[in-house]
Amino acid sequence: MERLDWQALDEAGRRAALARPPAPPGPDLLPQVRAIIAKVRRDGDVALRAYAREFDQAELGPLQVSPAEFVAAESQLAPEALGALRVAIENVAAFQRALSPREVSLETQPGVRCEQLVRPIQSVGLYVPAGSAPLPSTAIMLAVPARLARCPQRVLCTPPRRDGTADPAVLVVARLCGIESVFKAGGAQAIAAMAYGTGSIPKVAKIFGPGNRWVTAAKQLCASDPEGAAMDMPAGPSEVMVIADDGADASFVALDLLAQAEHDPQAQALLVTTSAALATAVAARIAALVAGQPRRSILERSLAAARLIVVPDLAAAVAIAESYAPEHLLIQTRAPRALLDSITTASSVFLGSWSPEPLGDYCSGTNHVLPTYGYARAYSALSVSDFVRRMTVQELSAEGLQQLGPVAATLARLEGLEAHAAAVEVRLTQLRGTGALRAGRPA
Repeated sequence: MERLDWQALDEAGRRAALARPPAPPGPDLLPQVRAIIAKVRRDGDVALRAYAREFDQAELGPLQVSPAEFVAAESQLAPEALGALRVAIENVAAFQRALSPREVSLETQPGVRCEQLVRPIQSVGLYVPAGSAPLPSTAIMLAVPARLARCPQRVLCTPPRRDGTADPAVLVVARLCGIESVFKAGGAQAIAAMAYGTGSIPKVAKIFGPGNRWVTAAKQLCASDPEGAAMDMPAGPSEVMVIADDGADASFVALDLLAQAEHDPQAQALLVTTSAALATAVAARIAALVAGQPRRSILERSLAAARLIVVPDLAAAVAIAESYAPEHLLIQTRAPRALLDSITTASSVFLGSWSPEPLGDYCSGTNHVLPTYGYARAYSALSVSDFVRRMTVQELSAEGLQQLGPVAATLARLEGLEAHAAAVEVRLTQLRGTGALRAGRPA
């Protein structure tokens, strides 16, 4: 891991210190993803089976998970695993219920009523990746808010294993969250299937869930097509930043950095600390720990982009965090909450030494589907709000129109839109012609 003294860096050096890892070299991605999407649109389920054979080494019959497969999945999990999944689901549900958007109805002035109504998205697609490891936690983070939003149609796609089955923990989560429409399809081809529909997989209006760069590219391409499906948020590889002072535990910090670095070779882990001694201790702990990790090869590649940055004070640390806009921000200082008001761009914040990032990944209640790669400057963590539409309503009485109509007509003419003004004034003329108002409507 590279160690840097922030005060000794010029502007170019500081930009380099916070630069995210570039995408890995390889063939042009977008043309290949476009080809996958086109093949799925043309050949439907046949294409999905062919891609499962090519990419997953799986021979598939029916793409949809059967009732028998759901039953078999639950029997494969130990009681403690089932219990842990239920606790995680309930905690995520508790927090998401509190985040549910509310309906509003008020009079902006007498006779002018404005409302906000909340309606579920009618059909949503949930993508649960299973690249180097299955992710039942992602199934929880997607399925719980979709259920609370009451989306009528919820479709889940997850890659098949080599034996043609889906990960049993993912299936258990789906069933616990009331999702019966689960399909064995992964990668860009699964995104295309949900965006456009196939013989087995229904077309959805919006697609949710993380994935590799192929999945992300497919989501972006389908979202840019009016015939495709909207997407939840832009995202890149996982990342973590830890702000720490000399009171932090070096072992805690080292493992917090490794916990994100083990996700992907493109993941990034950053320590920003006021203590040079802590930076040295963390580097030593990481070096000692990496050799014994089962995902050592991934860690060794991702740690090439890791940084240990020493700063003069916590104000400088916060300024770096604000510039970087991390996906996960861990604050391990003597008074962590004192820094919180200054944080505006992190996706998810973990305060204090007793708040390790994996709790947010799995079971504290917050959602781990987060904007990364700096998108936290403008996007937020996934929530039930992303699974609904907010629809506005306005209703004017005759009195309300008499008072507010001339304002609308004036503003319309400021914009040179005469028909806009006329649509208002024809009603005002009728009201003036009657000389009376009854029951709140034109006489």
